[in-house]
Amino acid sequence: MASSATAAQPAQADRALAIVTGASSGIGLELAKLCAEAGYDLLLAADRPLTEAEAAVAPAGVQVQCVETDLATTEGVDSVMRAAGNRAIGVLCANAGQGQGGAFLDQDFGKIRHVIDTNVTGTLALLHRVGQHMRGRGEGRILVTGSIAGYQPGAFNAVYNGTKAFVDSFSVALREELKDSGVSVTLLMPGATETPFFDRAGMRDTKIGQSKKDDPADVAKTGFDAMMRGDADVVHGLKNKLMTAASDLMPASVTARQHAKMARPNDGQS
Repeated sequence: MASSATAAQPAQADRALAIVTGASSGIGLELAKLCAEAGYDLLLAADRPLTEAEAAVAPAGVQVQCVETDLATTEGVDSVMRAAGNRAIGVLCANAGQGQGGAFLDQDFGKIRHVIDTNVTGTLALLHRVGQHMRGRGEGRILVTGSIAGYQPGAFNAVYNGTKAFVDSFSVALREELKDSGVSVTLLMPGATETPFFDRAGMRDTKIGQSKKDDPADVAKTGFDAMMRGDADVVHGLKNKLMTAASDLMPASVTARQHAKMARPNDGQS
């Protein structure tokens, strides 16, 4: 996918840049608003048009660059870094993510690979490059959107849950490596949130797809506040906290069976 960039207000020399991925809607869009309200210039990236996001942050009066690109690819990550140029990156909200519902063996492997490359490979590539930049400056804040799905073997969304288990673990490990560098890493673990995720993953006809979900603005605020405090990790919402605690106690086979009930397509087919 080709990238495109637009700019709104001129940058101010004393304003750091916040990069927000997956910013076209949902949690990413809400994180972009919070970064703008905090006074950061914005570099927004997503694989879909960012018109809504650009309009939503305009009242803050900060500079906004929009890059429409596929962050599952090396070229996509390169396009974000080119857009950042020599700006001081103060914040990275690594929020881009994708799922693919249905039974693993019935899925197209190209789509499976794209989920892995979006959630893991592309995320790590961006963290590697931005993390080096921040470490070199001796300051910066990173917020990684993981998921409570990382606690659960995700039958009928197995690849997504597996990637989130990786991201959850990796983010905490990276934080430890950077603890004396001036760079903080915070892991946000939401539960089911009202975003386009379930439509894009083909999961709207499942029990979880049709259930009541968390407000993305509330989830983003939980993560943003934790990042600004420098917290290690945060699970949004009491219900999700209880679910993660229960997942730690129950056998994996039981949590997989429970997840299957929520994620299996309602027609019983994958």
